Amino acid sequence: AFQPELLRTYAHHYKTGEVIPDELIKKLDEASTHNQGFITTELVGAALLDLQWGQLTDADNVDVESFEKNVADKLSMPSQVAYRYRSPYFKHIFGSDGYASGYYTYLWAEVLDADGFELFKEKGIFDPATAKSFKDNVLEAGGSDDPMELYVKFRGKKPTPEALLRNRGLINEPAKPGNLPMPGGK
Repeated sequence: AFQPELLRTYAHHYKTGEVIPDELIKKLDEASTHNQGFITTELVGAALLDLQWGQLTDADNVDVESFEKNVADKLSMPSQVAYRYRSPYFKHIFGSDGYASGYYTYLWAEVLDADGFELFKEKGIFDPATAKSFKDNVLEAGGSDDPMELYVKFRGKKPTPEALLRNRGLINEPAKPGNLPMPGGK
């Protein structure tokens, strides 16, 4: 919705009808990364806390505050950043089996979103061939094949987190292959 090509199709002054100026588009883009380092650290901390809870074999007598602190210490999580959720009310940790150790999937979904949209940026956000490939290989294919194979058919490569990090203003240039960890160590 905030791509300049699309903004110019709908972002008009309510009285004059004037198209949104490039200076305002630039300001919107610059403001979009505000506080993203904090937000990302908070989300990653919650995801890794969730995964640590999922690795326990006996959580019956765990001191929750000590456990959270130990995980934060292992992560070198800045003291200024608290977990997004505290364990006792973090449904993903103690909820149904469908949520168990799955909080990281929100960030992974954002990686797929950002990486996939890079192709639209490269080809043009209104490129019919890219839209058709996305529709055919991702949306319509659903669970008909391995999700990563479907993604690669659309994108032409496996996803990397660089696009998400760029979107959040955390890196400026693509990282070199292999520098950023992927879920499952891949």
